[in-house]
Amino acid sequence: MSMISARIERLPFARFHTHLLLMGGLGYMFDAMDAAVLAFILPVLRTAWNLTSVQIGVLGSSTYIGFLFGALLAGTLGDLIGRRAVMMSALALYCAASIVSAMVDTWPSFFAARVVAGMGTGAESAIIAPYLAEFVARRYRGSFTGALAGFFSFGFVAAALLGYFIVPTSDNGWRIVLVITAVPVVMLLWWRRALPESPRWLESRGRGKEAEALLDRIEAGFARAGHVLPRPVVEAAVPACAGGTLLANFTALLASRQARITVMTWIMWLAITFSYYSFFVWIPGLLVQNGMSITKSFAYSIAIYCAQIPGYFSAAYFNERIGRQATIATYMVLGGLSALGLAFAQSDQQIMAAGIFLSLFMNGTYAGVYAYTAEVFPTPVRTTGAGLASAIGRIGAIVSPILVGVRCHHRGAAACSRMRCSWRWTRP
Repeated sequence: MSMISARIERLPFARFHTHLLLMGGLGYMFDAMDAAVLAFILPVLRTAWNLTSVQIGVLGSSTYIGFLFGALLAGTLGDLIGRRAVMMSALALYCAASIVSAMVDTWPSFFAARVVAGMGTGAESAIIAPYLAEFVARRYRGSFTGALAGFFSFGFVAAALLGYFIVPTSDNGWRIVLVITAVPVVMLLWWRRALPESPRWLESRGRGKEAEALLDRIEAGFARAGHVLPRPVVEAAVPACAGGTLLANFTALLASRQARITVMTWIMWLAITFSYYSFFVWIPGLLVQNGMSITKSFAYSIAIYCAQIPGYFSAAYFNERIGRQATIATYMVLGGLSALGLAFAQSDQQIMAAGIFLSLFMNGTYAGVYAYTAEVFPTPVRTTGAGLASAIGRIGAIVSPILVGVRCHHRGAAACSRMRCSWRWTRP
């Protein structure tokens, strides 16, 4: 552990970290709103533009195609040019593309705009957790990162409320919703302008003087708040991996012991994301297709999305109590049991109850995954590793909605009804 890291490790959790949590969390909230609101728009666009199930599946994957490229670019650029610059650019890109998507009148144009918006949200999603976690002492990091990811749940709930109250009100309700999700981002960009660059990253790039000056200012703020900081304790640590160029960063991820961690992280992200988005992208549309009104379908979805909140924040608590890996494994097992319950559900009430538990545990899994991923890669390649893992996970988010759409197209509505069992059962 370097002196820079030792100085960060002695900082107590205080108002400074709360501000970081809110600024980063609001970004995750808008990311989730952008991704989730698509599920409530697609049933309307299907009728308005006379789309097939395959076209709906492709549109359902559009944001996640952008996510893949955005996460990959954000990860690599975050280690090369800095976390803060990537974060601010990503948020601005999402805001502009989302407004454009609200103005188009054809599904190919909508698809293109959603891909670009997804690049912004994917970049934001990949960079925020590893970036802000570098300001937090490790004794708080699991709870901090889990709570940071918990803001996703507020975005999903907000999207469900917008879908319930605004989308059905007029033919242009879906356009209004897209604008609503984009405009507040401008305020968030203004607030984030004061965020500093990560001192750990500055040190890893040989800019130690800048890192020290930044920590001097941060520690002065703690002193003004009345915190007495102990002397920093520099601990022995494994030598940092080599990095600094794009090729060197990718090589470091697959070198010696780090290779096993990297590959297992890829598998974890892919499995969880495939299962997650096959459910949340299609649930409102499938409920409508199986006889519910749009309003009732969206009401069920609100209840299911609200379960995300205790899912994320309970897992954030357990990240520090039983560890990240144990939290991930426990919530995945409970999510699998909930999926089985959903597979055998017979009534609307049973579907909703099983969906609520599935939502709670699968989102709790994500709180563990974000905390784990932000810590298992060395500082010089941290965002490259986290971004690549997130990008690989998005492959599952791209494939799963299309597979559901293709199966609906070939087997018809009756197959979709039976599919409630099969595609939910695939959750780990």
